[in-house]
Amino acid sequence: MHDTYPRFLEEELDEITPEEALFHVIPVPLEQTVSYGGGTGKGPSAILRASSQLELYDGVSNPSEHGIWTAPPVETEGPLSDVVGRIKGVVERSFALGKLPVLLGGEHTVTVGALEACRAAFGEIGIVQIDAHADLRDTYEGTPYSHACVMRRACDMGHTVFQAGIRSLSLPEVAFRKSHPVHYLDARDIAKHGIPEQMLPDGFPERIWLTIDVDGLDASVMPATGTPEPGGITWYQCHEIIEKAVSGRRVAGFDVVELAPVKGLHFPDFTAARLVYDTMGFVSRSAIKESL
Repeated sequence: MHDTYPRFLEEELDEITPEEALFHVIPVPLEQTVSYGGGTGKGPSAILRASSQLELYDGVSNPSEHGIWTAPPVETEGPLSDVVGRIKGVVERSFALGKLPVLLGGEHTVTVGALEACRAAFGEIGIVQIDAHADLRDTYEGTPYSHACVMRRACDMGHTVFQAGIRSLSLPEVAFRKSHPVHYLDARDIAKHGIPEQMLPDGFPERIWLTIDVDGLDASVMPATGTPEPGGITWYQCHEIIEKAVSGRRVAGFDVVELAPVKGLHFPDFTAARLVYDTMGFVSRSAIKESL
């Protein structure tokens, strides 16, 4: 198990307790509802192993100085409702310690458990989603827990959603975005006009959860994902979105999901690990951190 799920940045950092760390890295190797390419169940392990190649300096600061603890992987066998419940429980334990959970997926469904924990702990919050797909379907292929339904479940919980980088929607999803308070900055708009200085709308909740589906990135940056879409955002556009999302806000936690490793192709795994660490940097530098 240790070889499969090493600690995040294990080569660089000494082992510490959950109480000593701001960031709780939680592997969730879930793969039950993938609808095109497979492999997301191997994503968390690949990210953790690739993290051994990271430098502690992220180009601006050393996010690891706030402490990084890696939890055992969440058990992902069994009914999806049970898996979501287990994820919720693990995230709630991090919240109880005043820490910031960082989920490594696994398919995007892992986010549902985290958002249920947010609802229980904080009430309604803002969800900032980087993704190629809207994920607003009510059900998909027979289940409301599909990775294509994650943001619909967030809306059902009463959370406020902002989507960035979207470039694939079904017609019912288009209608849902018009009839519900779903805010968005689609990839086409980013390509034409860039990212506005005030990215989030007035009145967007101060407390947020950030969910990053790696297929939000262009396939030239992230080819290892199960449902790729052309025309994605660049690496530094992704950085800009994250930085503007967390600046001056209370970040409950974040996730990076939908990496589907390709045998012999190492750079996407490292890219995902770097994205996790860079996001820790943006949070630790820019967000309001209640636990520090």
